[in-house]
Amino acid sequence: MASDGSVRTVYIAGSGNTGLDQHLTQLLKAQFDEHIVLLPVSDDRLPAIQDAPVIAIGPSAFTRVWQANRKIPILAMLVEKDLVQSYAERSPGQISAVLYDVPLLRQALTGKSILPQATKIALMATSSSAKLYDPLIEQLPDYGLEARLFLVDGNDDLIPTLVRALGYGDFLLAASDDLIYNPRTIKHILLTSYRRNRIVIGPSQAYVKAGSLASSYAPFPVMANLAARFINTYFSDGKLPAPSYPESYKVEVNKQVARSLNIPLPDRDEIAETVNVRLGDHGGAEHE
Repeated sequence: MASDGSVRTVYIAGSGNTGLDQHLTQLLKAQFDEHIVLLPVSDDRLPAIQDAPVIAIGPSAFTRVWQANRKIPILAMLVEKDLVQSYAERSPGQISAVLYDVPLLRQALTGKSILPQATKIALMATSSSAKLYDPLIEQLPDYGLEARLFLVDGNDDLIPTLVRALGYGDFLLAASDDLIYNPRTIKHILLTSYRRNRIVIGPSQAYVKAGSLASSYAPFPVMANLAARFINTYFSDGKLPAPSYPESYKVEVNKQVARSLNIPLPDRDEIAETVNVRLGDHGGAEHE
């Protein structure tokens, strides 16, 4: 908030999806008082901005803003940690983000809440994406879980590797890894998993609609609230906080898949609360 009563401007660089941009802008406006004004900004105006923060909606908007003006503070939304982390480390206080990918530990515990007897989690990655899972593999033993990573060497190796992974794990945990999980592969992955009576958790709310059993997700109002707090911090301290995940999540479930696999599905809020309790018992280590 502007402590001297003056009006502050925050620019918004849109994703190109008009409906999404308008929805998120309205949610953001509801978080600010009359001293902060949100204005859309076109690409040709970006180089002229001085001292005003820009909220970039989505990865392409973040890249456009950064390429156009490397001196302004940028708060990215709907971006994943892998995209912005290195920028934020090189330019602390100037580059930040409300992270969109769901912490993998939270996803793993989402699966555990649905299958309480589960102890083993199957993971798939390529050699270039395997590092996504390193922190998770180290964290899981504290929660009575273990995981094994199965490497996919190429497109022809995907299904054979998946079959081996499903033979190990009580469920398959999917990360936001476009090399493995994408529109071209997801149907084959889901069908192969369900034929072997194994569920798939993650990687996102959208994939639940495609046939994944469940995924945690951060509601848009929660992300907008965190973004507004970051902007207010910038105006009071002159620096943006470090990139962070939202503090609360909900769970999306696919009831049709659960019925097909004969899996009793707890209430969505009950699943989310179970995950929160387990994380709270261990100090909320998901953000590390």
